Amino acid sequence: MKIPGALVALLLLGEAVSQSKRNSKAHVKTPAQNRKGPNPSGELEHTAAEEDVFVGVLPPMEDALASQLKSASLTPWHAQKAPEDMKLFFLKNPLVTCNDGTTAGYYLREHKGSKRWIIFLEGGWCCYNKQTCDTRYKNIRRLMSSSEWPQTKKGTCCNCCIIPGFLKQGSPLVFVPYCSSDIWSGTLPKSLQDYAFMGSLIIQEVIKDLVPKGIKQAKVVLLAGESAGGTGVLLNLERVAALLEELEAEAVQVRGLVDSGWFLDIKHPRQSDCSDAASCAPVGAIKKGLRMWNGILPEKCKQQFKRVNEWQCFLGDRLYSSLKSPVFVVQWLFDEEQLKLENIHLGSQFLTENQWNYLQNLGRELRNSLRVVPAVFAPACLSHTLITKSYWLEFQVKGISLARALQCWEKSLQDCNKAPKIPMRSCPFHLIDNCPLPHFNPTCSVLHDHGTGQEVNFMQTLFRMRLDVHRKAQELKSGPSQLTMLSNGG
Repeated sequence: MKIPGALVALLLLGEAVSQSKRNSKAHVKTPAQNRKGPNPSGELEHTAAEEDVFVGVLPPMEDALASQLKSASLTPWHAQKAPEDMKLFFLKNPLVTCNDGTTAGYYLREHKGSKRWIIFLEGGWCCYNKQTCDTRYKNIRRLMSSSEWPQTKKGTCCNCCIIPGFLKQGSPLVFVPYCSSDIWSGTLPKSLQDYAFMGSLIIQEVIKDLVPKGIKQAKVVLLAGESAGGTGVLLNLERVAALLEELEAEAVQVRGLVDSGWFLDIKHPRQSDCSDAASCAPVGAIKKGLRMWNGILPEKCKQQFKRVNEWQCFLGDRLYSSLKSPVFVVQWLFDEEQLKLENIHLGSQFLTENQWNYLQNLGRELRNSLRVVPAVFAPACLSHTLITKSYWLEFQVKGISLARALQCWEKSLQDCNKAPKIPMRSCPFHLIDNCPLPHFNPTCSVLHDHGTGQEVNFMQTLFRMRLDVHRKAQELKSGPSQLTMLSNGG
């Protein structure tokens, strides 16, 4: 269980943006006639040279943030001041439980009087019938039971590039362990012979238990999550906002941060009977699990579908339009977990033509579905989850890092809670790679052979797949020399 450095970085953005506003009169604004506006999709139309300018010419607040990020990333983790340990709190309502009937809970690092809270939902996929749940309980019990949770845990992963200044602010950080196996959607209590599935109710109870600890006095509550936890954010964001309003915390602005939880209904070249969770496509698992979990879905989304098709409300592109609260989506265009379902491990095997087509189709469909999302960071890399990686600061899209994109998003929300403003040319937060292949982006992590662990570059992968480079270049409307650049990390 790790708390993402990207989330902790958000804790000071409100303070930083406020400082920027106080200093804004000292900056020279770009004449309106020299600016380029966003295109209809919200993406920025600018050249590579302009992107370099965006990164290099920052207002003082942004430049200070960039320096602080760089300084923190160069400081060994053991030399940084460790944040306080997070303490385990079990829910006051003992009837809201993990799969095995043990009481659910959360970890909290408290700080009285703070105005910014982060609540992070852990990921870990799901189980959807007795067989897959029994196997899950045998092999990864911590995702189904609280019986072995430690009393304390570190507030961050040990080597995350975390900005020490953000930690010094002492903003509350809540980590909710995943123990319901229902993509945070369930409302089913435990019976004598069956498992409980109460993920959505766990979130509700966590919010209620945080009231005495000061969450009602917050200005911003960020509900974040990765993988299944990211999908859980989409499913529960409006319920959290409604609950806080019901608790008379109307002034709280509720926002979402979704990492690698944007699943799609992609047609698979091979069908699976879902006999095991590792080979079951997301849609298959959700269809089977929804009834078992007694899953609760956003009402506005449910109204769009007949009961038999309500499972579609788990899919990012179907659910997003029903949300009112602002959401920032972080999503790899070549999501490793969605590729694994087709037994695709780049760098470790020969890919069939069907697998190659599926890989390309996944990237294309994810890219297209994210164009309607105003706040998004989507690198064309093969990976899964980003904000909990210790090297999350290294990734860029169009020359912009995730830290800067989050900062720009935060800035856009200062005066508007319902929806972010159109991204400013000098401070974009709608960032989607146009690369047609995985690892075309030079900031992607290196690939490793699935069996040996040895480093493999993408060009070697193409050759090992026995795919003709000239033919692939023609399909992608690029020259063979452009593909060859990939062997050098370009």
